[in-house]
Amino acid sequence: MDTETKAQLKATLDGYLETSRHRKTSERYAILDAVCEMTGHFTIEDLGERLLSRNFPVSRATLYNTISLFIKLHIVIRHRLPAGTRYEICDMENNHCHQICNVCGKITEIKSQIVIDAVGAIKLQRFRREGFSLYIYGICSTCMAKNTRSKTLMEQQKNK
Repeated sequence: MDTETKAQLKATLDGYLETSRHRKTSERYAILDAVCEMTGHFTIEDLGERLLSRNFPVSRATLYNTISLFIKLHIVIRHRLPAGTRYEICDMENNHCHQICNVCGKITEIKSQIVIDAVGAIKLQRFRREGFSLYIYGICSTCMAKNTRSKTLMEQQKNK
């Protein structure tokens, strides 16, 4: 993430904490730095491990409370997926689709200009669009291949 975007996120957090008279704790800013370093989807455990690797251990409660605050401030977006809850940095310029395998839970991000244009063309009433995520559920090629191999083996065993 570039330094300008990181500075904007920090300014967003600063502004909220000042106006709502919350404390500016080192934990919140350390978590913000760690979130900015994460690429793609991450879990609370991934975030905790990142902080621990920097010798900055943070309790699970602090992680969850801070992530909830970041969701409220549109710094982070939460994805509730079949494989569990994942988070990612909220980048309104990076609208994308998620392919999610129903078998193994693998998540692949794809960019589709057709979808981006279609969502952009939707006429919304009394609503300001900020971004979107689209979920496409199915079966990945790896799981399909495993499934085909399993069926072939079963058929071969039946025919013996």
